[in-house]
Amino acid sequence: MDPNNTAQTQPARASKSSQPTFASYQRHGRTTAIDDHHDLQVLKRIKRYLLPKDFVISQDLLEEMVAGYDIGDPLTDTLAADGLRFAKPLQQLILDNKTDSKLAAHPSFSALAEQFSDHPTWFDPQLAQTGAVAYRRYPLMLIWLLRNVALMAGYSIPALSLPLIQTGALMHDALPRLMRTYAYILAVSEHPLLPKTSTRMPRARGPIDSVLAIGSEGWRQSIQVRQIHTLVRQNLLSGKNNAAKGVATEADQHRNPDGSWNTAYWGVPINQTDMIATHLQFSLLIMRGLRLLGARISSEEAEGILHLWNLASYWMGVDLERLPKDEAACWEWLYTYLSIQQLDFEMGQPLAKALHDLPRQLMGEDNRRGRFVEMVNASVTRTLVGDDIGDGLALPKSKFRFGVLSSVPILFALDTARQHNQTVATKLEAFRAKRQDNMNWWLKKNDAYYQ
Repeated sequence: MDPNNTAQTQPARASKSSQPTFASYQRHGRTTAIDDHHDLQVLKRIKRYLLPKDFVISQDLLEEMVAGYDIGDPLTDTLAADGLRFAKPLQQLILDNKTDSKLAAHPSFSALAEQFSDHPTWFDPQLAQTGAVAYRRYPLMLIWLLRNVALMAGYSIPALSLPLIQTGALMHDALPRLMRTYAYILAVSEHPLLPKTSTRMPRARGPIDSVLAIGSEGWRQSIQVRQIHTLVRQNLLSGKNNAAKGVATEADQHRNPDGSWNTAYWGVPINQTDMIATHLQFSLLIMRGLRLLGARISSEEAEGILHLWNLASYWMGVDLERLPKDEAACWEWLYTYLSIQQLDFEMGQPLAKALHDLPRQLMGEDNRRGRFVEMVNASVTRTLVGDDIGDGLALPKSKFRFGVLSSVPILFALDTARQHNQTVATKLEAFRAKRQDNMNWWLKKNDAYYQ
């Protein structure tokens, strides 16, 4: 398959006659009727500004999404079922030619080794590099959008938030989880400049044109995160994660009588469809947020960002045939997905509060700067995602909330100067690299992986 050949792989846009007239796709409790959320602000904005005037939801796409609920990561799930961990042996096999005899004989491990040993034929390194440069250009805006748009928007969807609640992720360990997620999205777009202080062999920072190279930080972390997702999926299916006690009611969790994950209601945890939604959170939504905040992202850069994340998602176990193939198709996919997701703001509130409260946890409960940063963060969510989701997640309101849009003329002016003056572009890149490295302070201080 060639993901760049949209003529071959992109399904035709649904005609008005294909508008679903029955609920055959509502085979899971998590799935609502397509018009249940028609007044949700984010859906109204997508439909008004980002979709064709004649757009209607495709029955075929609905069926594909629902089928994806029941598919996890077949290769790694097979390894996990056999009690095998693959991350370290896979890296050793590909980078050092060290073979684990037990794993080498496993067909799923062999398939993984083939997937990670070389780039797929459809991958265009130059296009990915173009996207990577645009994606990482403003690291402060990047973490703003990760925290306040990509993550917060997902907290209103219980199918996405419940696995985080049951494992305790982004609730009891909000700062470590946030910083590691931030480190991963930066690793996808470049090798993070994180000096190591231990006696272990340092990981060399490759040249900037080797974005997502074999052996790069993004490559390594994709393998590691894929293994973590697999183990979490297995633990959730078996009912081993109980961090939701006292946070979400048993009724809201819809557990099976034996306490295990209810696949009939939720689908498989961390499934193909939800992984694509995460893919779009980190690519499409962040890209849209950068544009709204004033960044000038060209159509080629937008294509590059999606191409970059296509490879990252492929390495994370997403079936490429399911990924939307261009920016327009991404918005159609996301609109369709959001239209049929059951919403539960109450379940997402603990996650939202943990993330919202981080500044004062770091700076002190009575710190004015901490309170100001929290209000700015909440304003970003309300401005870019919508007041209905902000209200549902119990985020505070500020009468100066639209002050976040003051960044628009600033970023627009900087990007204009960068495009026309190489000296300005060089200075901005130097400032970006320094600022980004400073923002990794927690990882360098507390995470053994980066020490």
